[in-house]
Amino acid sequence: MSDVRDLIIVGGGPAGVSAGIYAARQNLDVLMITKDFGGQINQKAVKVGNYPGFLQIEGSDLVKRMREHLESLNVPFETDSVGKIRKEEGIFLLDTKEKKVFKSKAVIVASGADPRPIEVPGEKEFLGKGVSYCAVCDGPFFKGKIVAVIGGGNVAFETALALSSWVEKIYLFECSSKIKAEKFNQELLEKTGKAEVIVSTLLKEIKGGKMVESVVLEEKESRKTYELKVEGVFIEIGLQPATFFVKDLADFSESDEIKIDPKTCGTRTAGLFAAGDATDVKYKQIVVACGEGAKAALSAISYLGKMQ
Repeated sequence: MSDVRDLIIVGGGPAGVSAGIYAARQNLDVLMITKDFGGQINQKAVKVGNYPGFLQIEGSDLVKRMREHLESLNVPFETDSVGKIRKEEGIFLLDTKEKKVFKSKAVIVASGADPRPIEVPGEKEFLGKGVSYCAVCDGPFFKGKIVAVIGGGNVAFETALALSSWVEKIYLFECSSKIKAEKFNQELLEKTGKAEVIVSTLLKEIKGGKMVESVVLEEKESRKTYELKVEGVFIEIGLQPATFFVKDLADFSESDEIKIDPKTCGTRTAGLFAAGDATDVKYKQIVVACGEGAKAALSAISYLGKMQ
């Protein structure tokens, strides 16, 4: 094995795992670099009910199965974060946060996305002190408490569902007049009897002392503000792609998603592919990410074959 690998996959979520499986089955010299195996499944998905083959599966169990599949194919992992990717004389160089440099002939960026902050006073100040972006991680700390969930999409409702196992009451606030979450998720949350869904309401401020004590809200139509006592705030207004390290090699959407060729997952740089939530693919779903990861791997395999 030379110090130049055939393929490096950045990210260990569904897209990265799928890419790793396809690459390993073609006997490529492949390496996966990821700071968090499982990606958003670890943070967001308590239960998964729309992945083929499983009527319902715990997110942690799905991650475990994915990891076991990769390990059965002897795909090596590097627990690290990529700080920058550059290309010199046809070879990609990946600089990591741990001051390491890895080289490869092709790269698949499957780095996913990070929680998008809402940018209100108190958000940064109370992060880890009542403000959270991860119900799976932090939910148990709010046992018996009253919390607010900010957002009206599927992820917000899934967060509220997860929290319902621990908290006394949930206020879910959506800024628009309509809820975006699927009816299925809305009905599940209603059945818990713990949630109150409020639309056309904006979060204006998070207040407290050592910990979160209340939120200031604004009714959009009347512009009236009021304060509500809560002990936790879970912000679920969307995600921002983790793509900063590849800025010089790809084109981006207005949302900082990597623009890809929908047929190949290729970028404007030959040999650089991208898959999953880091890209401008329309639907952000586990099964879609897996398919995109497979497509990116097959495209990388074709690219490497032409290099020989």
